[in-house]
Amino acid sequence: MRMVDVIAKKRDGKELTTAEIDWFITEYTAGAVPDYQAAALVMAIYLRGMSRRETVDLTLAMAGSGDTLDLHDVAPFVIDKHSSGGVGDKTTLVVQPIVAACGVPVGKMSGRGLGSSGGTLDKMESIRGWSCNMTLPQFKRQLAEIGLVLSGQTADLAPADGKLYALRDVTATVASAPLIAASIMSKKLAAGADAMVLDVKMGSGAFMPTVESARDLAQIMVDIGTDAGRKTVAMISDMNQPLGSAIGNALEVKEAVETLQGGGPATFWAHCLDVAAYMLLLADKAGTLAEAKELARAARDDGRAFRKFRDMVAFQGGDVAQIDDLTLLPQAQFVEPIIAPRSGFIAAFNTAAIGWASVHLGAGRLVKSDQINYAVGLVLSCAVGDEVAQGQVLGMIHADDRAKLEQARAEVVTAVSWSDTRVAPLPHIYETVTA
Repeated sequence: MRMVDVIAKKRDGKELTTAEIDWFITEYTAGAVPDYQAAALVMAIYLRGMSRRETVDLTLAMAGSGDTLDLHDVAPFVIDKHSSGGVGDKTTLVVQPIVAACGVPVGKMSGRGLGSSGGTLDKMESIRGWSCNMTLPQFKRQLAEIGLVLSGQTADLAPADGKLYALRDVTATVASAPLIAASIMSKKLAAGADAMVLDVKMGSGAFMPTVESARDLAQIMVDIGTDAGRKTVAMISDMNQPLGSAIGNALEVKEAVETLQGGGPATFWAHCLDVAAYMLLLADKAGTLAEAKELARAARDDGRAFRKFRDMVAFQGGDVAQIDDLTLLPQAQFVEPIIAPRSGFIAAFNTAAIGWASVHLGAGRLVKSDQINYAVGLVLSCAVGDEVAQGQVLGMIHADDRAKLEQARAEVVTAVSWSDTRVAPLPHIYETVTA
């Protein structure tokens, strides 16, 4: 085959064959196809799109470009969840132990913060001594012993995706639904999942701005999972406001633990309950979604889920004293309020701007080499639809630097839009997408 012919075919809007897609991924991963030709092809895909069959073929080729995991020697059924990222999204920390406590082993590989979105591994590293680094045998042993693992990448999974994503990032081709879907799903398939629950965010703090665009992406990913023989469901969830109240690493760990212990924001718990229920439903632990929710509630209410989370922290070297006494988690030097500048109803948030305010405090990275400050962040006590009086406290800033505190205060106030008339609260889930 010749790469120029593959490029020309897609440029002209024709479908690539399975053999052509496999050849491209194999040769590009091996370094035999130069970046300038790969860039030409991804631009052609960006402009011309891909059929369902092409997208599935691309995903499977990317999944097979490196190591693939098989966990069935320790877990007969492997389920995973994926969130497309968001501000205050600490769902994994609650959902994983709930599902594991219901008898479904969950071995998850998570990532670090990206842009204004926090990373699950960064949050967990707020706990002294906790480590996400482990070998594949260690991963399997922990999965077999306690049914719960939260790690960084333990193998060279989907290396073609890493190369293509870096290329797309600098060629203005990131915003392509087939390429986004193939990127996400290739890693999930390579990680050995039998079933997947996809939490696709939409709104001002998400990559997909509307329900319609999120639905398109969700349907493509569900189709990929289905055609690859995996049970897959996607939830389109709201990111027009932060998820829960806490934004920042130790603050989010605290909120997750409080939620596992029966507290936490009601809207955040409702979101976690839905995600956990769909995971239990796909794992055939319940016959209906209502039954699955009852199982999840029971695992939280009787303490099994919290104990499972505590076991995971201990197995991965974390100081469980900080889980038993949340005041031992990193604490910021300054904790000051954000005051409402006017009376009225909260109409909207620029959620990405709120995420960036937390990053600017030190809770995230502006460049790859930045060190995370685990103590800093925000806790917002307001939501879209709330009626607020001038001077009322909207939330608290946790900071270790006075100048950064004042910058964050201004950024959050600017990120709030107001209305003089009543505004309806936002749903946490808009719809569910199935095969």
